[in-house]
Amino acid sequence: MIELDRTALIGALPYARRFARALTGSQSNGDALVAQALRAGVQPVEGVRGGGLTAARVALYAAIARQGTDDPDGAESPLAPTPRKLLLLTSLEELHTADAAAALGLDESQAERELEAARGQLRSGVAARVLIIEDEPIIALDLQQLVESAGHEVVGVAASEDEAVAIAEAERPSLVLADINLGEGGDGASAVARILQRHVAPVIFVTAYPERLLTGQALEPAFVITKPFEPTTLAVATFQAVSKGARLDQV
Repeated sequence: MIELDRTALIGALPYARRFARALTGSQSNGDALVAQALRAGVQPVEGVRGGGLTAARVALYAAIARQGTDDPDGAESPLAPTPRKLLLLTSLEELHTADAAAALGLDESQAERELEAARGQLRSGVAARVLIIEDEPIIALDLQQLVESAGHEVVGVAASEDEAVAIAEAERPSLVLADINLGEGGDGASAVARILQRHVAPVIFVTAYPERLLTGQALEPAFVITKPFEPTTLAVATFQAVSKGARLDQV
């Protein structure tokens, strides 16, 4: 029988919290789900491709998945729970399909079929009006192309904090996609905080500095994507954020 290392479990907790936040749409609901899973007990999962941190992460994901509803506020997603969890585990959490399948008690071939169907549904999913906050022109263009290829409308691209706030005020986006470090243009997290004082919208942070948001010491966003990332990762996060209505200040 595989034994879980306590140090590895502690190291895996930030990943588990990120997964739970993405499932539930808020920090408080996500942390409540993680706490519920820990109280119920975390058991090793057979068939995981790696040991140590990977084994601990999969065990925590499995414990979270066993808790039943991932919709404590009753919000509905166009995707069924199992395909949604598979997408989040393989895209946002970057698990191999075999490990994601093991976490959910599926065989790999079944997981592959579920993922293929879910990706098809992503392509015809909920459309959003997106504000992009990014100071690097080439990255901003890449993000715009990815967002538009996923069927969404980009209502503005802001390179500074003040510009982002002004566009949000004028366009009322239904999703904000934000970098943190805007160079001389200010701070993306500050821009989002200012926007959310006057306008409610889901937020996805796309950043090379996730540690600035995942500290466990302050309010955390439901969605944080680390640069560089795969296009599918952004598509999954966008779909989940829009369908769940997650936002930075939803507690």
